[in-house]
Amino acid sequence: MDTKEKQKEYLVISRGHWDQDKSPEQIQEAIDKFYLWIEQQINEGRMMAGQRLVNEGKVVQKQRITDGPYTETKEIIGGFWFILADSLDEAAQLASENPCLECGLFYEIRPIENELASAYNETSETPR
Repeated sequence: MDTKEKQKEYLVISRGHWDQDKSPEQIQEAIDKFYLWIEQQINEGRMMAGQRLVNEGKVVQKQRITDGPYTETKEIIGGFWFILADSLDEAAQLASENPCLECGLFYEIRPIENELASAYNETSETPR
């Protein structure tokens, strides 16, 4: 069995804002390094590409649809991609190499659940 087949998939959610004390040149340098870094990780089979997200969106709830997608600016999600790793710790370690961390962004790493949802199993949607 191939090593990559055993690895789990992790969603990386890019959050936050650029540091206000960083110049546009410093931020662009981090962005350029990020694109080189992620391309290398994809080529090595350690990551899968994702996408940037635009600010526009909608929030769909039981009784309504509202403009969104954010209720608070600290919740801003700028984009996402995927990491292939043997553990959550390994995925987080790889994400910690992201050059954009130096300019204020931060990353949430979440394991991808491969099983179908069931009302009889505790999941991320189950109230605590």
